[in-house]
Amino acid sequence: MLEHLGDKLVLQFGDSSIFGLDVITLIMSWVVMAIIIGLALWLRRGLNQDVEDEPSGRLVILEWLMDTLDRQFADAFENDRVKVELYSFVSTLFIFITISNWISIVPGFVSPTQDYNIPLSLALLVFFVSHFYGMKINGTGKYLKSFAEPYPFMLPMNLISEVAKPLSHSFRLFGNVFGGAVLITVLTAKLIPILLPAIFQGFYGLFIGAIQAFVFALLAVSYINVAVQS
Repeated sequence: MLEHLGDKLVLQFGDSSIFGLDVITLIMSWVVMAIIIGLALWLRRGLNQDVEDEPSGRLVILEWLMDTLDRQFADAFENDRVKVELYSFVSTLFIFITISNWISIVPGFVSPTQDYNIPLSLALLVFFVSHFYGMKINGTGKYLKSFAEPYPFMLPMNLISEVAKPLSHSFRLFGNVFGGAVLITVLTAKLIPILLPAIFQGFYGLFIGAIQAFVFALLAVSYINVAVQS
């Protein structure tokens, strides 16, 4: 199915997919993972220096990154045990989504989060992790019983509320990223100057991309806290 804005292709659903996932999205996801792994290996080499030496640039960047992630996410956990076990999980989510959003500013590259399969997969991952730790911390019986509180007739509504969480979690990320892509496409198709679309591309790709990654990760912590405290 093709939808066009004038002569500019806005959206395409083709047959080039693997297990329902678009090939371009799959390739871009691998590119993002390769960037993260390469960056991690590059920063890790900054640890190989004598403690008495002046901190290298890599070490400064690594310390800044760890300090930023710690201030933003570690303190958001309300259970110390869960914080120790899931801090790295949430931080990895944030880094992956941030790089996925930022990569769209590179000509010819497409953000994997523009494909709804990616935000939905990440949201479902958070969904299952939160319920797993809810049962792990509180006990399976007690945790499942909490869905029938404060009254048993609330069970269907509580279950619907839980099912809605990954949907709203994923649509929030997908909608903002895809909406930004459509806006850039409109500007590029309708406006002759290249500078204005480039400015919007940088704004949505860098600033809004980082904000959406932060919101997604913070919501993940919030859902985990709710499950653990049930």
